[in-house]
Amino acid sequence: MRRVAQVIRVRPEMLAEYRRLHEEVWPAVLDRIRHANIRNYSIHLRDDLLFSYFEYHGTDLAADLASMAEDPVTQRWWRLTDPCQRPLASAGPGEWWAPAEQVFLMEE
Repeated sequence: MRRVAQVIRVRPEMLAEYRRLHEEVWPAVLDRIRHANIRNYSIHLRDDLLFSYFEYHGTDLAADLASMAEDPVTQRWWRLTDPCQRPLASAGPGEWWAPAEQVFLMEE
């Protein structure tokens, strides 16, 4: 299992819409996330920062994410959520959600 954490900014004027969208995420979007071997996915908010965390249980994260990005329902979902977000200034070329480095882990 691989832990993945990412950060992006939410546009303050779009926060209510972003929250509304995530109150009722489309079942097909959730199914596609599961099909991409992603488990325990969550998004957290602090000020204008969104922090996401998920656990990846597959063998090729890049391929699973690419497959998810090709899904027409996921693309329609992103057309609604993307205008609510803006990448961090430190995001690399082509990055939307910027990866966050794990610096500490405590497991039981």
